[in-house]
Amino acid sequence: MLALETIEQAGPGYWFALVSSWVFAWLFAERLARAVAAKAVPQPVGVLIPAIFGIAILVAWEAITRGGNVPKVLLPSPSGIWQTLTENVPKLAADFQQTFLKAVLIGYALGCGVGFAVAIAIDRSPFLKRGLLPVGNFVSALPLIGIAPIMVTWFGFDWPSKAAVVVIMTFFPMLVNTVAGLNASGAMERDLMRTYASGYWQTLFKLRLPAAAPFIFNALKINSTLALIGAIVAEFFGTPIVGMGFRISSEIGKLNVEMVWAEIAVAALAGSVFYGVVALIERAVTFWHPSVRGGRT
Repeated sequence: MLALETIEQAGPGYWFALVSSWVFAWLFAERLARAVAAKAVPQPVGVLIPAIFGIAILVAWEAITRGGNVPKVLLPSPSGIWQTLTENVPKLAADFQQTFLKAVLIGYALGCGVGFAVAIAIDRSPFLKRGLLPVGNFVSALPLIGIAPIMVTWFGFDWPSKAAVVVIMTFFPMLVNTVAGLNASGAMERDLMRTYASGYWQTLFKLRLPAAAPFIFNALKINSTLALIGAIVAEFFGTPIVGMGFRISSEIGKLNVEMVWAEIAVAALAGSVFYGVVALIERAVTFWHPSVRGGRT
């Protein structure tokens, strides 16, 4: 109610200008998207569309919080969050190193690597396929808030316990997608490999793994976001006095909401860059796939 009451403090002209600016940005982005789709403008110009959309959101956010005099404890302004971010760069950098560079990347590599290796073993052995897949499904259904305290008890309060949570979260998506991808190659292609007297490993590396590449990269992209979420949430249950999750939980207790949003901004940027890097690697590796070739001009 407080936010709704304070938002009425600005005059009608202020809100009319805000809505008009938003509509103008929306129409401009829509027409630009149509021009890119019709190839009336160069394809790289399409990068402006998400940029315009993001800037419009930030401008509207800033205008609403300042024009409505919204309390910082409810919703700080982007300029206030930016100021907090620039004033706490060393602290945010230490949190980023603890959470992302240690827990996320190490747990991501281990979880995806183990999931891929187990998928190859399951594909090789029908017994493992019937035995391990149900176990993997069971592990994926375990609640994160139940796993994290146990991992802290097993591996301590530092980053290894958070990496262990990330391993558990990323293992099953990689396992399921890789198993599905290995079965994606057609019967005609497999028969052709058999006519060449190809063994299991030759067929695996020359036919089945290339066919499974889109599935594997799909798991890698999904896990790039799951890993960051898992590491941050795991830090709520015990960590040294550093880390994104620790900072969010401690600062929200002090009602320092701008610092919380600064951590969220760093986490969102890191997750977006991580996802983008995986997507770029996918395009470079699976350039032959119709889904990639169809998106190029």
